[in-house]
Amino acid sequence: MMRKLFLGVLLILSFYSSLFAAVGCSLNDPDRDVKRIFPGSTGYRTTYVTIKELGGEPLKQEIEKKLGDKFDNIYESLDVPYAYYTILKGKDTIGYIHGVNQKGKYGALQIIITTDLEGKITEFYYQRISSTEAKSFQDKNFTNKFIGLRLKDFSEKASQISDPSKASPEDFRVTLRGIKKNLILLDEFLSHEKKGGK
Repeated sequence: MMRKLFLGVLLILSFYSSLFAAVGCSLNDPDRDVKRIFPGSTGYRTTYVTIKELGGEPLKQEIEKKLGDKFDNIYESLDVPYAYYTILKGKDTIGYIHGVNQKGKYGALQIIITTDLEGKITEFYYQRISSTEAKSFQDKNFTNKFIGLRLKDFSEKASQISDPSKASPEDFRVTLRGIKKNLILLDEFLSHEKKGGK
């Protein structure tokens, strides 16, 4: 009986793991979140893209090179849909929001960044974090250290940021990877848009 129950739990976990793997990270409540992060905004535009449609395997390899790490074949497949939000004030663009999923030690991390038009991080927060030390990671003393960082100087400056946890180095490493991946993907998506894509 216990063995059947255990197998059932494994199947359920596998199912939810597959769901997580199949989708990107969208805002839970875009209307609320955009207004909170960009109080001066008057609206936003949501764009959905996949690496597959923007460049496929060659683009994936280029992103992996910039990231300094290989994509996970399940959680970061070519057909995972990503959503990025272009924030508007009237007809003018005033910033962007983008999020990624990362597989942490105890489950999914949803890492959200906002940037200005220069690509500088203006806010970073976890929309979701499964960690025994979640409070340490969500503390503003930690998250605010990423404000002002750009893709071109991320690796150098992020290396000076200390792990806020006592015993969760894996989640810290995944956080750094997720923020860098966020910046890389958003840069790729916006470059494609400027070239006449979506």
